Amino acid sequence: MGVGGRWRRLARRNSLAAFAGGVVAVMLLASLLAPWLAPYDPNGVDLSRRLQPPSARHWFGTDEVGRDLFSRVLDGGRRSIGSGVAVVAIALAFGMVLGGLSGWYGGLVDLLLMRVMDVILAFPGLVLAMAVAAALGPGLTSTVLAVAFVRIPVYVRLVRAQVLALREREFVEAAVALGAPGRRILKDHLLPNSLGPVVVQATLDVGNAILLTATLSFLGLGVRAPAAEWGAMVNSGRAYLLDQWWYATFPGAAILITAMGFNLLGDGLRDALDPRASAAGERPSHGKGRPGQASLAPGGTYQGTTPVSEKKPPVGPSGGRVAR
Repeated sequence: MGVGGRWRRLARRNSLAAFAGGVVAVMLLASLLAPWLAPYDPNGVDLSRRLQPPSARHWFGTDEVGRDLFSRVLDGGRRSIGSGVAVVAIALAFGMVLGGLSGWYGGLVDLLLMRVMDVILAFPGLVLAMAVAAALGPGLTSTVLAVAFVRIPVYVRLVRAQVLALREREFVEAAVALGAPGRRILKDHLLPNSLGPVVVQATLDVGNAILLTATLSFLGLGVRAPAAEWGAMVNSGRAYLLDQWWYATFPGAAILITAMGFNLLGDGLRDALDPRASAAGERPSHGKGRPGQASLAPGGTYQGTTPVSEKKPPVGPSGGRVAR
């Protein structure tokens, strides 16, 4: 059964994953169509309507200068979701290249790359992202680059584990025997066959990236006023949280719904791309990898691939293979 067929079967069996996919699609469309869906100018100031509660005219209420919060949440989604996708795209691109080189060439290349990744992973992710963002200067671009830098080791280690398992397979050995260069084997055989777990990890990581970028914006390292961004809006609304609860609640709810939607979608996508789970009708257990596939550790990170033990033909007394 193809991936599309497994996904349709999963949608019938796992309604939560299908619902999460619908939520993600709605959030993406609302963010992309924000200029046309927003009833007001996101940056339009009207002091006569400052801090008004949710109403038929202003669905999410207004902020301290009278700006419509519904329009700003829609507009901020373009930056929050866009930054999360950009973070994953950058980290994935570097992770595929560096992980592929490390797994295929091994030796000194593998040693140096893995030690650099270990150094990055030795620091708490949020603290390191804050340091990098502060060094680059406040702004959305600096925030995206800082969070992407922190997430690169996750993809490097995952791709490396996949390449190490695949390089022992027969189709790779056949390509080597035919004289194919290493770069071509890596590009045409190893990396494409490593995409399954990588795509699942990337889907799970979008939610984490949105949370990290929103956190940096909350701390003042993200977008600059008056641009709307969910984390920055929560930071502005915390001063009014007790009396004007809607100010910080609706941007925070947008972060929660979007991050949870991507996480649940990643779980469903993992099942859809795992033919063994589809055939057995059950979800692979966390932390226990099946032979030949990457296992998902607690926290949503793949921890590598368990190699498949393949049967070899019996060997005769002279060392040759016995014909069947």
